Amino acid sequence: MSLAEALEPECEGGELPAVLDAVVRGRPAPIGTLGVTRLLPERRRRNVGPFVFLDHMGPVTLAPGEGFDVRPHPHIGLSTVTYLFHGEIVHRDSLGNEQTIRPDELNVMCAGRAITHSERSPAAARQEGASLHGLQLWLALPLAAEEGEPGFQHHSGAALPRFEMDGVRGRVVLGEFSGLRSPARDPSSPLLLDLDLEAGASFTLPEATGECAVYVVGGELEVERCRFPRHRLLVRKIGASLTVTAAERTRAVVLGGPALDAPRYIDWNFVSSSRERIERAKEDWRERKFPSIPGDDHEFIPLPR
Repeated sequence: MSLAEALEPECEGGELPAVLDAVVRGRPAPIGTLGVTRLLPERRRRNVGPFVFLDHMGPVTLAPGEGFDVRPHPHIGLSTVTYLFHGEIVHRDSLGNEQTIRPDELNVMCAGRAITHSERSPAAARQEGASLHGLQLWLALPLAAEEGEPGFQHHSGAALPRFEMDGVRGRVVLGEFSGLRSPARDPSSPLLLDLDLEAGASFTLPEATGECAVYVVGGELEVERCRFPRHRLLVRKIGASLTVTAAERTRAVVLGGPALDAPRYIDWNFVSSSRERIERAKEDWRERKFPSIPGDDHEFIPLPR
């Protein structure tokens, strides 16, 4: 059985299109006080280019008095990417940044050698109740940047370039596409496109992006004789030309970039090319040596047993 068949045996005839290397089916996972759908990492598919983690949050409606809370926790060796379709999240970190993330806005936090951050619902949304829907992703930093300085970027929706083509409307969230370039910068050189496809519209994934995949946020995509509903990550085979067609109005994201420059280990919130470095980070968090978050330093997530 091929890797693709093992991950997604739903196609007519039992074989996936030759242009696909794998199709990953999302699975439930907790994050803070919210249940999410997790795509990466998966036991048989650890990453797509620099993307080593992909969570799809919602869509979910939070009742009045409820809130989304991810208490202060640490990271090393990665950049976090938060991109919302609906709702709001307040990001705080140990660099002193406090930023409310709104729909179509982009947050990129580079952990480098060490950072602490939290994510919570704004006070008004917590009191009144609100919807929440979006993506959270991690990018493995290149070897030369793993122990670099931490950093933070926020970009409004208006700053992210838009494009339209034959029934497809899109945004360049990270990287470059069709002569358009996102204002966000990350040393891992990622690509992230947000696509809104009308029924019957097609989109061909860029060929010059190294490893690449398309994730079905909502709706349904067709590849040759196969249909893939939401919560499916379609990983393109290296060197293949992958075209997806919307069977109905569909929202999807394209993600990818250069292959990792070395294997990466992931343990809890830590990403590194060195197992020993992760063990040091664990010990530092146990001993409370990571920097604290101004204004949000009364709680923390303990290291899992």
